[in-house]
Amino acid sequence: MPHLTTSGTTHDTGAARLGFGVPGYAHPLVAPVEWAELTRPGTPLHWVVLNVANGPGTRPDPHCLVAAGRLRNAGTRVLGHLDMAHGTRDPGELLAQARLFADWYRVDGFCLDRAPADPAGIPGTRRIAGALRGLGGSGCHLVLGHGCHPHPGYARVADQLVTFSGPWSEYRWSQVAEWTAEHPAERFCHFVHGVPRTHLEEAARIARWQGAGTIFFTDRGGHDGRNGQAGHNAPFEALPGYWDEIVSRIGPGVSE
Repeated sequence: MPHLTTSGTTHDTGAARLGFGVPGYAHPLVAPVEWAELTRPGTPLHWVVLNVANGPGTRPDPHCLVAAGRLRNAGTRVLGHLDMAHGTRDPGELLAQARLFADWYRVDGFCLDRAPADPAGIPGTRRIAGALRGLGGSGCHLVLGHGCHPHPGYARVADQLVTFSGPWSEYRWSQVAEWTAEHPAERFCHFVHGVPRTHLEEAARIARWQGAGTIFFTDRGGHDGRNGQAGHNAPFEALPGYWDEIVSRIGPGVSE
């Protein structure tokens, strides 16, 4: 069964309530309706990622300034997008981009896309995370976008880990790493593309049973989230066609 751990046990679903983490890779100029939709009252948003040009860009973007400001005024965290390239990026470059996000867009934290997942990457990721927290202050929210289950040591580095990013054809048969059961659901995120409307309830059930509290499901197709930067963002460039329906399913007061 897709919701079982390797030991045959499930996470305690309890009254765990799902919410959305929106990758937000589309520029507000080309997706104004989607960005406006995210400010609708009652939408259970945990955070939205701001990605101007695979980072903050070279100058403040007026469209992004407006979009980020509206979200923050609505009480939603805005996270700057930083690409770690599986640990190969120069830390100095990442921190320079982070400073621009902080200075220009007043972001509430960062989503470190394509974060490394192996034990060797933990020390470097920990140093970067420490520097980002120093830059963003005590409220700085950090998400590591592994896209798969990383070494459990990463759970001590960031606030949340993206432990699945990929297609529905894999997600529906996926299993969760046993060590995740030691942490609450709000520590884990799942991004799934190619989810048919008719399988939304099943997908939400899998997320709950696997102990993920933050999700983004879309009917858009695309490349596997663990592949190259250009391909893996494509499915998440806009909201799914069934956004209204999934919000009504997952929204405030809705639980299994």
